[in-house]
Amino acid sequence: MSGGLQLRWARVALAALVLVVAIGLTPAMVPRAFVHYEHAPELQSVPKQTENAHRISADPVNVALVGTEPEVLNAFQRAGWPRAEPLSWRSRIAIARSVLRHSPDSTAPVSPLFLFGRVEDLAFEREVGPSASQRHHIRLWEVPGLSLDGRPVWVGDATYDLRAGISHRGLHPTHHIARDIDAERDTVLANLAAAGQLAGRFEVTGIGPRIGARNAEGDKYDTDGEMAVGILSPGNAPQPPPEKLPDPPLVRFKNSIWRMLKR
Repeated sequence: MSGGLQLRWARVALAALVLVVAIGLTPAMVPRAFVHYEHAPELQSVPKQTENAHRISADPVNVALVGTEPEVLNAFQRAGWPRAEPLSWRSRIAIARSVLRHSPDSTAPVSPLFLFGRVEDLAFEREVGPSASQRHHIRLWEVPGLSLDGRPVWVGDATYDLRAGISHRGLHPTHHIARDIDAERDTVLANLAAAGQLAGRFEVTGIGPRIGARNAEGDKYDTDGEMAVGILSPGNAPQPPPEKLPDPPLVRFKNSIWRMLKR
């Protein structure tokens, strides 16, 4: 084991020990201490991870938005995130041409993932660089039968495509994601806020902390396990960037340890 990896795991072990001692719980009980839904108890029941077509666990659900479908569509448009085209042979050829020729494709399709037994309802992206090899993107599903303050709730997986390549778990082409998926989660809400499209923001528990977990394509990811929730501006009326509602003290402590581990 390399010195850098040894140091990383030493810091992980130290942080875990600090957490256990600080709250006086056994290690098995520690994760439960960080579960919180004080701002939206309704979100406790939503799935926390997507699946691919073979029912293999894929990307974590790390974003939730509250608003009608027109509000979601308008909010992302104003934030500079075009809607991704549906997956078809034409769109497959277009994205392959974009990657191979290093030419733009700002509405390239995303690979289908599943939640609630269905493929994503909406997908958005923001291209980075000259082609679709690198891009910000998010898939969204409307949660059946769930609303907050009378408005629909959408949950999704936000990840950053770092490069195009071949899957670690097959011989098919795919995008490989950046390991720090929290950065993409935060980027989505930051872009919506900068466009004046957020009336409120808070976090609830998502998948929970993970280090070196893998998605359906075999890409590793790290996350503090939180789900960022954005309340879209009613009618897309411009809003100043909202203050994030506070997390419970133990969650803030956990997140401070997590930030220390990432440095």
